[in-house]
Amino acid sequence: MERSLTHLDEHGRARMVDVGAKPATERQAIASGRIRMQAETLRRALSGDAPKGDVRAIAEIAGVMAGKRTSDLIPLCHPLALSSLVVDVAPDENLPGFVVTANARLTGQTGVEMEALTAVSVACLTLYDMLKAVDRSMTIEAISVTEKHGGASGDYVRGDA
Repeated sequence: MERSLTHLDEHGRARMVDVGAKPATERQAIASGRIRMQAETLRRALSGDAPKGDVRAIAEIAGVMAGKRTSDLIPLCHPLALSSLVVDVAPDENLPGFVVTANARLTGQTGVEMEALTAVSVACLTLYDMLKAVDRSMTIEAISVTEKHGGASGDYVRGDA
């Protein structure tokens, strides 16, 4: 089955997709990503000994704020009235670093994948910003949609999630 790009018109020009005729349905997207760092950096972040304070709480707030502003950041994204956006920053000593997850929900005419991805991305960037004074070697990686529910295309669960 060949699919066309939805953000291009018949002349190849960029356009916002018209979702006006679509029914409003419940939709959910979960995205995740991670930031790797030196073990000592993770220890300092968890002990509250980071130069800029409680990095987890600030990153979670930054992720929520960014997810709510996705249409201001990503061209052609629809502004959405999210019913829920939860960002979780969880330590993982095996990385070492943090795993960031965002769960976005709404009842609407278009999906919330971009909001979940934006929330994860900005939460990871915030962690980097808050910890860069002690570790410039951090790496942000593997940001992806892990689950999507609702809408015409149905459910999706990433195989390696």
